[in-house]
Amino acid sequence: MACLYELLQATNHIVNPAGEWNNARIVAQGIYVEHWLNGIKVLEYERGGKQFREAVAKSKFKNYPNFGEALKGHILLQDHADLTAFRNIKSGN
Repeated sequence: MACLYELLQATNHIVNPAGEWNNARIVAQGIYVEHWLNGIKVLEYERGGKQFREAVAKSKFKNYPNFGEALKGHILLQDHADLTAFRNIKSGN
């Protein structure tokens, strides 16, 4: 949870038990991105940076030019057929 899907793994994350809400926040300032989960920063990276591009090159997204490097876009929500709920979704833009 709080990973960059299929690319970068979050660390130090504490997930609340099933039935309780988790609070996730993604802070993006230019190319610098932070992922927060329940008040703890669990991942940081630069879009287009070395770590990011190496992860994309090893992924199923490698054939998409400049994958994930757009500075603006839509929020994508995903689940894997489990019961999933979202609330209070906001964009800072």
